[in-house]
Amino acid sequence: MLPLSPHHPAPLARPAPGLPRNLLLGPLIALLLALIAGIGPVRAQDGSGTLLLRFEGGAPVEAPRLRADAAITVSGPTARATITQVFRNTTSAWVEGTYLFPLPEDAAVDTMKLVVGDRVILAEIREREAARRVYEAARQEGKAAALTEQQRPNLFTNAVANIGPGETVLVQLEYQQPVRQSGGTASLRLPTVAAPRYSPAPPAVTSAAADVTADPIPDREKIEAPVLDPARQAPVNPLSLSIDLRAGFALGAVRSATHAIRIEEVSESERRITLADGATAADRDFELTWSAAPGTDPSAGPAVGLFRERVAGAETVLALVTPPEGAAPAVALPRDVVFVIDNSGSMGGASIRQAKASLLIGLDRLRPGDRFNVIRFDHSFDTLFPDVVPADESHLARAKRFVAGLEASGGTEMLAPLRAALADATPEDTARLRQIVFLTDGAIGNEAQIFSAIAAERGRSRLFMVGIGSAPNGYLMSHAAELGRGSFTQIDTPDQVSERMRALLTKLESPAVTELTAVFSEDGVDVTPTRLPDLYRGEPLTLSARMRTARGTLTLTGRIGANPWKAVLSLDTAQPGTGIGKLWARAKIAEAETARLTGRLTAEAADAAILRLALDHGLTTRLTSLVAVDATPRRPEGARLARADLPLNLPAGWDFARVFGEGDTPLPPPPRQRRAEAPALQIAAARAVPLPQTATDFEIRAWLGGLLLALGLLLARRRRVAA
Repeated sequence: MLPLSPHHPAPLARPAPGLPRNLLLGPLIALLLALIAGIGPVRAQDGSGTLLLRFEGGAPVEAPRLRADAAITVSGPTARATITQVFRNTTSAWVEGTYLFPLPEDAAVDTMKLVVGDRVILAEIREREAARRVYEAARQEGKAAALTEQQRPNLFTNAVANIGPGETVLVQLEYQQPVRQSGGTASLRLPTVAAPRYSPAPPAVTSAAADVTADPIPDREKIEAPVLDPARQAPVNPLSLSIDLRAGFALGAVRSATHAIRIEEVSESERRITLADGATAADRDFELTWSAAPGTDPSAGPAVGLFRERVAGAETVLALVTPPEGAAPAVALPRDVVFVIDNSGSMGGASIRQAKASLLIGLDRLRPGDRFNVIRFDHSFDTLFPDVVPADESHLARAKRFVAGLEASGGTEMLAPLRAALADATPEDTARLRQIVFLTDGAIGNEAQIFSAIAAERGRSRLFMVGIGSAPNGYLMSHAAELGRGSFTQIDTPDQVSERMRALLTKLESPAVTELTAVFSEDGVDVTPTRLPDLYRGEPLTLSARMRTARGTLTLTGRIGANPWKAVLSLDTAQPGTGIGKLWARAKIAEAETARLTGRLTAEAADAAILRLALDHGLTTRLTSLVAVDATPRRPEGARLARADLPLNLPAGWDFARVFGEGDTPLPPPPRQRRAEAPALQIAAARAVPLPQTATDFEIRAWLGGLLLALGLLLARRRRVAA
């Protein structure tokens, strides 16, 4: 576990520092005996890496095995993905499995199918609580059922009930996703593992009458799952992948920096991509990039495009336009740059090395006249200088020594250092640019707190997010950069540090395209985003609009430095596209969520808009879920149902001991008292598999088990004496 206010409370896998072991021996023995007696469900792990589960009164059984297949078709600016999750029950028991998994943060999830034998059950979209009730009723009635819920825009759970003995069932999800474009390169990203997330503790309760701030993560138990120690267990959840790339223009380089791939050339503009090593462990994001062939007309390339789709009597238009780089201002404004680096436990291993190397590149790119500061954080934070200082030789040398000495450990308390970075001593200073470069894996659960702070306190600052490691939190990165009027980049591997950091820093040094406006010549257009962001070099403006008929013109205007810029697009020339309507609806939902967080919409108004869009377009959201139920009961009456959360791999490059705590390393004290209903005692049969945090009468049952055992031993002794 993370040693300080972690994803889960620290288990008593060892005595707390300074506590005699014999004081814990009695309770632990009683607790284990209670588990053996079958008093309640437990997850445990044997030495072979098999996840075990039990049901009341039954012997332990093996959890369902999982494998997944991803099939993605890229069509110009959009991609359609089908993710098939295969749950295999290798036991003689009836089981239910719950699996936490990631998807792209901008995915529009619209389809789910449950396949049981030769039966295919298509899911319905329903309000979240209604879908949950349907699923739970089907589970109780012994029917095969599946439920897909969104926990975050990039984090979902699938629950599959009543998997029969020896049976294999499939859950097939489909989603639409935009292709990301920057600097003439298009990219597609598929997250494959839900990284463990740090969850700040709930506020302390000092008295019954005290005002208590709301829990920053009220759904913390829903974003947690068992995580395997790679030193003890082989990887699980193998993933196979195939991509049909139809770029719409002559292709040049097609690459993946994250995985070895096999590329088959289908035509000048089409490629088929598969994993060179076949099925691989789901322990890192997959990224594919492609660009136009040398000499290709830029207007046919991925950075410029206008597409449309007619659905349900209306048309949706997607515009992708990259303004020309233009001339820089005659005099480049000096900058105040605050670098923030995450050195928490989840950044251990390769991630902290990448982050430090990235920050050092940023320091080297500072110019005379610039000022800077450095903030590092884990469960605490340090600011190197009291305020920004000149980027001279002595200050830079001190900063580099500070960065070189950083090590990864502790929790990820991001809110306080973020606010420190946003704090601006000269908010009215327009003679300098103020920029924040934030390097992190984003492995936190309190994203809403972070977004609210950025929206409320950003002032004149621009926030640039740098996602570090094999499985960064793309939702946090992209949305924080959007709210901070900056941009984000992701660094997956050490060999990307130099290239991607220099590209990001070039954006910081380049004039943004500001004062952007979009005007349609026709009335009745519903466009998103309603507030256009600033753009940086090589970044296209992406907007989508829904209207009765795509006709007339779209006029874009702005300023590049001191120079005006204008582009007029004829909607009649838009090319046919697929899935654009879904992407428009998904973007509108994201915009409503942002308006709720920033106070531009009340919670009630935002929820009403989100629910309407989700139900109209069949999308999974915070308020809606997909549920599929087979009509015929399958589990025999009286047969019990075993349950388990399926285990996840640790993201590649992460250090398990730094994330979950080392056996001989003392735990730092918690930053604040936990809520009273939190369980006082928890134990994990293996470090890799934490128990749920739900408060129960488990301790009472454990002591009762110990008492019953003692009574049994006493009776047995008396019988031997009597004999």
